[in-house]
Amino acid sequence: MDERVVVELKKSLADYPKVLEEVVRIEKKIFPKHESLSRSFDEELGKKNSGLLYICTNGEVAGYVMYSWPSSLLAVITKLAVLLYCPYFFPLHEKPVKEKYRRQGYGEALLRAVIQKCKTRNIQRISLHVDPSRTPAANLYKKLGFRIDSLVEKYYAADRDAYRMYLDFDADV
Repeated sequence: MDERVVVELKKSLADYPKVLEEVVRIEKKIFPKHESLSRSFDEELGKKNSGLLYICTNGEVAGYVMYSWPSSLLAVITKLAVLLYCPYFFPLHEKPVKEKYRRQGYGEALLRAVIQKCKTRNIQRISLHVDPSRTPAANLYKKLGFRIDSLVEKYYAADRDAYRMYLDFDADV
């Protein structure tokens, strides 16, 4: 049976170290070293206005979303990641079970959960940045009501731009 459970990661949870270790492993596999927060997750999660939601299926972490709310009006999604199979990370004979987690609704479930969390905090706007070449991610954000605000040149690197996107809560989601 495939269970999808979105959980808020809290330091008081008994399985915090195990979950954090899985999140860091996913982070290292998906993001280039210069974009990775793998060394600072624990520190970031110790901040007052920061949170991480993760999704489990069959007892393992399939993805996570990290966000912060620097003010009572604005939240920022800093990371959204769902693990996939990629030969770059795994030899062909070590194909992980988690390859099926992409394009199966896990990212959407995480995004909907973080939107709901922000609504309960009376946040008025969520913003994020996404690489324009990551079309599936940009399309997911658009599907849930995010709009492109602007193109930020050289956001990720000298040759990588980003769309700045936002969701205002006066719009239906």
